[in-house]
Amino acid sequence: MASNALKQLIIDTDWGSLDYLFIDLPPGTSDIHLTLMQTVPVTGAIIVTTPQDVALADVIKGVNMFKSKSIDVPVLGLVENMSWFTPEELPENKYYIFGKDGGKNMAEKTGIPLLGQIPIVQSIREGGDIGKPGSLSGDKITIEAFGNLCKEVIEAIEQRNENQAPTEKIKVSKK
Repeated sequence: MASNALKQLIIDTDWGSLDYLFIDLPPGTSDIHLTLMQTVPVTGAIIVTTPQDVALADVIKGVNMFKSKSIDVPVLGLVENMSWFTPEELPENKYYIFGKDGGKNMAEKTGIPLLGQIPIVQSIREGGDIGKPGSLSGDKITIEAFGNLCKEVIEAIEQRNENQAPTEKIKVSKK
């Protein structure tokens, strides 16, 4: 059902002229990922993880799927979410609740660029609850983290487009 809903959303929506379309997929390598890549030519994948080992195991699965010969979607970079906790009243403090630099170390190990590290900040959670993006929260830590991430993502996409031919939709063949 989720794959059909995604396909319908992509095909039946008049998107107009877009610079970017980001689709947030669940972790792993499920049918929904394949449906997306069969429906549209995907320019690249950005893998989001948290620092702990259990999340990093999914990173390897995702990277291997996107880089496989039959799929061949470039992995543009890695984002480490929930990198540390910073209380609003102590903006210089960092508490590594889920471990430290797991995503950063994975990026180095796989040769995939680390596009950003997003801290746990209360205003991000509060903004999510009311539908207001964290980058509009007004707090310096959040604005800086998301601003740097946006810059890195745009740079990664531009670099990919300069150095590679456009990605094509994958074709599934029954053997």
